[in-house]
Amino acid sequence: MPISRQTVRGALFAALLASTALGGIAAVHADTTAPIQPAAPAQRMADFSALVEQVKPAVLAVTSVLGAQDAADDGEMPMQGHMPGQMPGQMPHQMPHGSQHAEARGSGFLIDADGTIVTNNHVVKGAKSVSVTLDDGTQLQAKVIGRDARTDIAVLKVEAGRKLPYIELGDSDKVRVGEWVVAVGNPFGLGGTVTAGILSARSRDIGSGPYDNFLQIDAPINHGNSGGPLFTQDGRVVGVNSAILSPTGGSIGIGFAIPSNMVKSVVADLQTSGHVTRGYLGVTAQPVTPAIAAALGGKTDSGALVASVEADSPAAKADVKPGDIIVAVGGRKVVTPRDLAVDVAAVKPGETAKLDILRDGTAQTLTATVAELPAENVADTSPATPAQPSIGLALAPLTPEARSQLDLPAHTKGAVVAQVKPGSPAELAGVQQGDVIVGVGTAAVSSPDQAVQGIRDALKSGKAVALRLVREGHPMFVAVDPAKTEQSEG
Repeated sequence: MPISRQTVRGALFAALLASTALGGIAAVHADTTAPIQPAAPAQRMADFSALVEQVKPAVLAVTSVLGAQDAADDGEMPMQGHMPGQMPGQMPHQMPHGSQHAEARGSGFLIDADGTIVTNNHVVKGAKSVSVTLDDGTQLQAKVIGRDARTDIAVLKVEAGRKLPYIELGDSDKVRVGEWVVAVGNPFGLGGTVTAGILSARSRDIGSGPYDNFLQIDAPINHGNSGGPLFTQDGRVVGVNSAILSPTGGSIGIGFAIPSNMVKSVVADLQTSGHVTRGYLGVTAQPVTPAIAAALGGKTDSGALVASVEADSPAAKADVKPGDIIVAVGGRKVVTPRDLAVDVAAVKPGETAKLDILRDGTAQTLTATVAELPAENVADTSPATPAQPSIGLALAPLTPEARSQLDLPAHTKGAVVAQVKPGSPAELAGVQQGDVIVGVGTAAVSSPDQAVQGIRDALKSGKAVALRLVREGHPMFVAVDPAKTEQSEG
């Protein structure tokens, strides 16, 4: 029996209704008078509002009045080394036209109810006067209790005539990479500003000082943030925001904070005496590269290679010699020169420290009586007859005129690098004209002839030659591999 067109049309309509019902969709008339009620997401993002409300009253703005020259010099402090970064602390602000002063603005925070404040050294460095603005708008003059340039920490004190809200320094060793952190500060002079991110890495050495041990964060910090606190979600301060890595001067998501555990010890010393007491050994050290380790007969590619020993220092009295590789201090492993600096600084002056060293590949233990680090520890006339060692150097005597020209102490002995052959092993190792060779391996040299003989003796081993140099007043070791030339590199 043929199916009529009306029957087909009715069947399709019924099927459409059925499929709609199976799909769980019903015909509903929209009520345009009721507001949209979005459903809450199953998982909410981190919310720091309650934390910020509690800690923000203890964070303040720091204003330093600088002389014109200080303002020009210290408005931005670049990081040293290979990282093109800046200290984001002093936010320069010019005073009215004709004034001989300028303002620099940073951040800080209260650590007790009596008005003790922590900030960065570079925020108040060179200041003729310092004032702070509390979160409630109160302005107070501040006294600088002490500053420590090596860790970039400063302690201030204000008299408010009342108890002030403050926050506690937490344990920076417990904060984990990937954990949420919150930075509060005074970027660009805007007043209490909050940014958040995560802890990106620990123990960063950015080349700003001998005790670098920064926390790296991606919470945005900018000029004026320096000296402000870095919080974890429990409201404890785990760092003091101090530096940024930035080719432009603004935040690109790489910032650095001084760990709170370091801040605690520095602040305690500054409060007690106005300065920080650190242990002092009296050596200049450099990293151990595989090439230098092999040249010195070492069995390690880590540690701190002693480039020089200061006369009459604790190291000299303990018989530490240039060329020694310090691998442990008091049983604590030394991987880099920074480890050595930090470990020695932690030893109280007058106490002894055991130094595990490698000398000519042989392990030894020395005992040094550590002294106190000084406040500012910076560490023949015959005509030239060039000698020609086979590594590509021409050497000349270190005459009084050469000592004067190279600004070397009168007692310095050695051989001046008069010429470096292009493409030679010496050039490829980085030896430069004007370098002064003061030793080959662990043996000192006082003339070109001694240097040549020392190099020839070292070449007999078939290994790299370790040259101890002085360049622009800085001692260092350079490993010259006689097998490497420009052609062999090519």
